[in-house]
Amino acid sequence: MIKKIDHQLMGRFHNSWLNTYYHFSFGDYYDAEKMHYGMLRVVNDDTIQPLSGFDLHSHKNMEILTYVVQGECTHRDNDREQTLKRGMMQLMSAGTGIAHSEVNMQDSLLRMIQIWIYPNELDLTPDYQLAALPWHERYNRWLLIASQRDEAPLHLHQDMNIYTCELSDAAEIELKVMPLRQVYLVVLEGRVRIEDMLFDAHDGAEIDESTRLKAASWAHVLMFEMAKL
Repeated sequence: MIKKIDHQLMGRFHNSWLNTYYHFSFGDYYDAEKMHYGMLRVVNDDTIQPLSGFDLHSHKNMEILTYVVQGECTHRDNDREQTLKRGMMQLMSAGTGIAHSEVNMQDSLLRMIQIWIYPNELDLTPDYQLAALPWHERYNRWLLIASQRDEAPLHLHQDMNIYTCELSDAAEIELKVMPLRQVYLVVLEGRVRIEDMLFDAHDGAEIDESTRLKAASWAHVLMFEMAKL
């Protein structure tokens, strides 16, 4: 089955500095049918105005990732400050507790995807990882960014594999789903076709069978491959 998650029907938040599409329930947005997908708990598509952002706040027992689509994100936590640029991803294993801020210090928009994943073990020692991979490595192929597999740049505490891909106009790529596995796909930029469905930027898809993606224009996607619960 392939289910389209239309961004126009998602939960929304908008104020003077933040515009967000919620793929799942978050904050004041609640939908009992959209609490999670497998071990994927949060996918927030955030656009942040210049010189604004999320001030210092804390988390426990969650794998928290940020993927930058546009602009620059300045990350600060208990021990460090990092700047994430387009195509970079960070992973915080919150474990027993971590405090952090994510701020747009630039004079242009920041768009980033915030991701929460349930860990497979509680009360881990907090950890931070950063991946800056050459852009060409995701061109018309799946680039593994995060996984519990040793070869992944970011090591997740969960049976999930996160990939990104940039498709040139009309390019196709296989999306293989093994038995007892499933995929959540996020269209970051551009448009893609899956079977007879057209997906625009910000749309999501729940997929539990092998298929093919075809770019309806240049496209940039994130893919979360995981075990079925």
